Amino acid sequence: MFVLELTYTGPVERADALMSEHITWLDTHYASGVFIASGRKNPRDGGVILAVGDDRSRIEEITAADPFVTGGVCEYRVTEFIATKTAPELAPFRQQSPPPA
Repeated sequence: MFVLELTYTGPVERADALMSEHITWLDTHYASGVFIASGRKNPRDGGVILAVGDDRSRIEEITAADPFVTGGVCEYRVTEFIATKTAPELAPFRQQSPPPA
């Protein structure tokens, strides 16, 4: 699982101008099953997306195609973690810890 933290690199007004395109991009990845939650940060200096997948490079490709990124208004920080415990509703996304090295 991945935490995608986006931080605005320009004025919020520039992000607002791209919001419709950003929402379409979000909808595409919700429909594909990659995104499971998203929203604005408070204070509003960016947002957070929870994503599922096993391929970090694929997640990085997805974030690079965000209209906020291509429009030059945000940067992403991608954090991968192993979701070994979840709420019952998120049980399908639970993962096994890798064996100790």
